[in-house]
Amino acid sequence: MTLIILRVVFLLVAAGLAVSFVTSDLVPNDPDWYVWAVFIAVMCTAAAVVLVDMSVRRKRIDTISAVYFGLLVGLLLTYVLSIALTPVLMNQPLRDAVQLTMGMSLCYLCISLLLQTKDDFRFVIPYVEFAKEVKGLKPYILDTSVIIDGRIADVVETHVLDNQLIMPRFVLTELQHIADSSDRLRRSRGRRGLDILNRLRANEAVDLQIYDRESPDMAGQPVDMKLVLLAKSLDGKLVTGDYNLNKVAKLHSVPVINLNDLANALKPVYLPGERFSVKVVKPGEEERQGVGYLDDGTMIVVEGGRPHIGKEVTIEVTSVLQTSAGRMIFGRFESLSA
Repeated sequence: MTLIILRVVFLLVAAGLAVSFVTSDLVPNDPDWYVWAVFIAVMCTAAAVVLVDMSVRRKRIDTISAVYFGLLVGLLLTYVLSIALTPVLMNQPLRDAVQLTMGMSLCYLCISLLLQTKDDFRFVIPYVEFAKEVKGLKPYILDTSVIIDGRIADVVETHVLDNQLIMPRFVLTELQHIADSSDRLRRSRGRRGLDILNRLRANEAVDLQIYDRESPDMAGQPVDMKLVLLAKSLDGKLVTGDYNLNKVAKLHSVPVINLNDLANALKPVYLPGERFSVKVVKPGEEERQGVGYLDDGTMIVVEGGRPHIGKEVTIEVTSVLQTSAGRMIFGRFESLSA
């Protein structure tokens, strides 16, 4: 809405400037069509400036700062260019007309540019940076897998995470393509991801931002590499459940929050020598091995458990193997549970 008002005001100023041109001594009144030609030329120039601005990808910045600094920079550029053109434009009325036109156009372009560069515009003034204050120390950049997974919404609602969540536009586009897939399973996963996003946006306690910009070095890169580059440029952390993306991010020294690691960290800890009960549900890979599962999905490999498939047994823990892919507990059969 602010840009629309700015463009309307710009066109009105252009119309006033055109009228001042045709009523001055600079434009001859004879023939009559010459006056209209100058007026139309000025308005076409203003319309062309607006169209060029509209063709640039939309960006954002704080409105008051944009107007103030845009006018300041525009007037400064106008002053510098008018001094440079003084030896060329000896005619005073012509020089004034050119200066007014440049001032109008440059002020508009500077204000419009600042209005559309909110997230990454930075003035080269020491210790001064115009950027939105975000929650927490570092923003969290979400990838496709963590949105489809859905656990991020549950984690955020526990108020453990208070950082700003960044949803890149290219990830949202990928999610929409998955939701429109002809494969029923992929389509269901994509729609689940969109539902999770709507759930996060509906939560007033969650600071979720859709990030539109892509830096030039992201051009032609796959989505995973774009996420890594974006996390580096925003000095943020990647939130993912993708094992491969986790490895790529660590190669580029980008911090990662792996939801699988987080889930594993919250699972009950079993030490060698402890005993507990588990139901053996299937045979294992080795002879006499049986396999069972805890309620949280942890896989239990039971030595001597194959003869007791379908039964509740008591085991003694011998070792625990934990990776980003999950946790496995190895134990030996002790006795049948009562």
